[in-house]
Amino acid sequence: MTLIWLLVLLLGIALIAHYRVSPVPALAIVAAYLALMGAADETPVWLMVVLWLVLLVVAIPILLADVRIKYFSGPMFDWFKKVLPPISDTERDAIEAGSVWWDGELFSGRPNWDTLLGYPRAKLTEEEQAFLDGPTETLCAMVSEWDISQRMDLPPQAWEYIKAQGFFALIIPKEYGGKGFSAYAHSQIVMKLATRSGDLASTVMVPNSLGPAELLMHYGTDEQRNHYLPRLANGTDIPCFALTGPYAGSDAGAMNDSGVICTGLWQGEEVLGLRLNWEKRYITLGPIATLLGVAFKTYDPDHLLGDEEELGISLALIPTETAGVEIGRRHLPLGAAFMNGPNWGKDVFVPLEAIIGGREMIGKGWMMLMNCLSVGRSISLPATGTSAAKVCSFVSGRYANVREQFNVPLAAFEGIQEPLARIGGNAWLMDSARILTAHAVDLGEKPSVLSAILKYHLTERGRRCITDAMDIHGGKGIILGPNNYLGRLWLSAPISITVEGA
Repeated sequence: MTLIWLLVLLLGIALIAHYRVSPVPALAIVAAYLALMGAADETPVWLMVVLWLVLLVVAIPILLADVRIKYFSGPMFDWFKKVLPPISDTERDAIEAGSVWWDGELFSGRPNWDTLLGYPRAKLTEEEQAFLDGPTETLCAMVSEWDISQRMDLPPQAWEYIKAQGFFALIIPKEYGGKGFSAYAHSQIVMKLATRSGDLASTVMVPNSLGPAELLMHYGTDEQRNHYLPRLANGTDIPCFALTGPYAGSDAGAMNDSGVICTGLWQGEEVLGLRLNWEKRYITLGPIATLLGVAFKTYDPDHLLGDEEELGISLALIPTETAGVEIGRRHLPLGAAFMNGPNWGKDVFVPLEAIIGGREMIGKGWMMLMNCLSVGRSISLPATGTSAAKVCSFVSGRYANVREQFNVPLAAFEGIQEPLARIGGNAWLMDSARILTAHAVDLGEKPSVLSAILKYHLTERGRRCITDAMDIHGGKGIILGPNNYLGRLWLSAPISITVEGA
C-alpha cells in the first residue's frame, strides 16, 4: 500500500510540474497529500520524516527569498560569472537586436496556438504573382546551371534582364524606382530562381538582403536614400557589403579594419572625414560591385567629435572607384559561379557623410547589421534551403518511379522509401517555417531569434535532403553534365551552411 501512495505522489508532482502550478499552491497540495499519507497506519514513520524533510528543503528557498538569494541563487550566480567568458558589446548587441514575436510564446513551452492562427495568411498581391509568373519564369528559362558552371558566370543577357526587370530592387520602395515587394514575395522569387540555378539565386539575393539598400532604407539619411536607392533599383550601381575579414567572421568585434576621424581633401575641399584601412574577403558580388558597404571600427584620437577615442563599429558606403580601394582576384567557392571575392582599402579618405545614417549613426553599425541581418536570414537562405528540399523531393520521387533495379521500381524498396519520406517531410516542414517567418517580417517584426534558427535548420535540412537525393540517384547524381540536376546542389550545400554565420 505504501508503494501505491509513493507512486501517486510522484505522479502528482509530475502533473503539477507539467501544468506549471505556482510554487505556493504546489507546495500546499504536496503538504496536504503528505498529511493524508501520514494518517494511513501502513506508512512507516521514518519514511514520512524523510518526505517532510525533502519538502522542507524545497520549500524554504522557494518561500524565503532572502534565504534563497543568500545561500542558493547568489553563490550559484557568482560561480557562473567566474566560469563563463564575459559577454562582449557585439554579443550583447546581437542578443538584443530585433523583436520578439510569436516565438516568445513558442519558447515559453505553452504557446497559445489561437494567437498563431489569428495572424492573416501570407499571400501575394496580383502584381507580385504576375512578376513571379512572368519575369521570374522568363529569367529561369534564360539560364542553364550547366552553362553557368562552364562559363563561370551568368550569360550577358541574363545580367541585362536582371537589371532591366528590377530583380535587384525587390525590396526598394516604389518611390525610389523599386518593386516594393513583400518579404513573402521576395522569398517566393528567390526560391523559384534557386530551383533553376543556385548561382542565379545568389546573384539576386545579395542586393535584396544585406546589400546596402536594406541598411539605407532603415538607417540612411534622406540625401543618401535619394542618391543611392534609384541607382541601385535600376542597376546603375551593383552593391555588395564587406563584413568578413581574415581575422573576423561572425565575431565582428575581432576585426582589425579601422576608420580614423580626421580632416582631408574631398572633391577639392578640406572636410571632416574618415581615413579607412580594411581587408575583407568572401564578399558576394565584390568582384563586379560599384558600391561597397564596409564595416569598420571607428576611432577619434584627436577628439574631433568629442571626448571618446573608441567610438565602436560603423558602416560606410564607398564607390569602388574611390582612390585607395582595391578589388582582389575572384574567389571560387567550391566551384560555384556566383561573383565572390576580396577587397581592401589603404588610407582611403571619405567624408563623414559616407557613413550610413550620417554622424548620428557612428558607432551603431553592429546594431544596424544585426537588425538587418535578421531580415535577410528570414528570407534569402531559408528560401534557397527550401528550394533544394523541393527540388530533391520533385526529382527523387519521379526518378524512383521510373528507374528500375532487378525489374522493380526503386520506389518499391523500403531502403528508398525511407529517404523519400525524409525528403518529403523536410520539404513540408521547411516550407511552412519559411512562409511563417517571412510573413512575420511583413507584419513589421524583426525576428532575430527566429531568423537565426531558421537559417541554421533550413540550410542544414536542405543539405540532408540533398544527401538523401544523392543516395537515391546513385551514379546519376555523381557524374557532372548537362543532365545532372543534383551535382551542383551537392557541391554548393556547404556554402549555404557557412554564409551569414556558420
